[in-house]
Amino acid sequence: MASENLTASSYIQHHLQNLTFGQHPDGSWGIAHGAEEAAAMGFWAIHLDTMLFSIGLGILFLWLFRKAAKKVSVDTPSGLQNFVELMVEFVDQSVKETFHGKNKVIAPLALTIFVWVFLMNLMDLVPVDFLPHLATLLGVPYFRVVPTTDLNATLGMSISVFILIVYYSIKVKGVSGFVGELTLQPFGKWMIPFNLLLEGVGLIAKPVSLALRLFGNLYAGELIFILIAILPWGIQWALSVPWAIFHILVIVLQAFIFMMLTIVYLSMAHEDH
Repeated sequence: MASENLTASSYIQHHLQNLTFGQHPDGSWGIAHGAEEAAAMGFWAIHLDTMLFSIGLGILFLWLFRKAAKKVSVDTPSGLQNFVELMVEFVDQSVKETFHGKNKVIAPLALTIFVWVFLMNLMDLVPVDFLPHLATLLGVPYFRVVPTTDLNATLGMSISVFILIVYYSIKVKGVSGFVGELTLQPFGKWMIPFNLLLEGVGLIAKPVSLALRLFGNLYAGELIFILIAILPWGIQWALSVPWAIFHILVIVLQAFIFMMLTIVYLSMAHEDH
C-alpha cells in the first residue's frame, strides 16, 4: 500500500474520491476535503480531475489526428499515420454496416466517441498511486485519473447522444411523427397512455444504459486495481499484470460498445416509418 498511515478502507475511499470544487454550506467556494464536504456542495459541484483529464485527452485526440493529417505521406507513411488510417477505416466500416441513412455527422461522431472513450479508459492502466501521489506532493488532496469511472462524465456523454437522438428523430420524422411514435405504438390510439409509458421508458433507457454500462465496467476495473494495490508487493505484481492484460480488452470493448450503440440509436432515429 502506498500510504502506510492509511487503513485499507480509508485508502480505497481516498482513491475513489474526486477532486471536487463547489460552494460550501457557509457560502464560500473551494475544494472539498472529504466525501461529506463534496456531498454537501450539491448538484452544481464540479469534479476538477474529471474535467481536466476528459478535456485534456480530447485535445490530445484532436492534436494527434491533426498532426497525422498534416504530415500524410503516400510513399513513407509514419506509424502515427498508419494508426490514424486504421482507426478511420475501422470506424468508417462500422458506420457503413450499421447506419443506413445519409448523414455526414455520424462517421466523425463515431470516430470521436471511439477514440475519446478509448483514451479515457486507457488511463485505468496508469498505476493507481502514481498520479495521485504526485498530486499530493503538489498539495492536491484527491486526484482520480480515469474520467469514465465518474458517473457524471458517462452521463454527460450519454445525454449528449440522447439529445442527438431526439433532434434527428424530430428532423427526419417531424414533430407529429416523433410524438406519434411515442404515443401510437405498439398498441394503437386507444392505448396512448400505456404506449407513452412503454416508449418513454425505452427512450430514456438508451442514455441511461449507455452511461451505466461504461461507468460500471470501468469503475469495477479501477476498484480491482485499487484492491490489488493494498496487497503485499509480490502479490501485487502476480495479480496486476494478468489483470491489466485482461483489462485492455475491457478498455477497447467498452469504447467500441459505446460507439456502436450510438450509431444504432441514431440509425433508429433516422428511420422514417
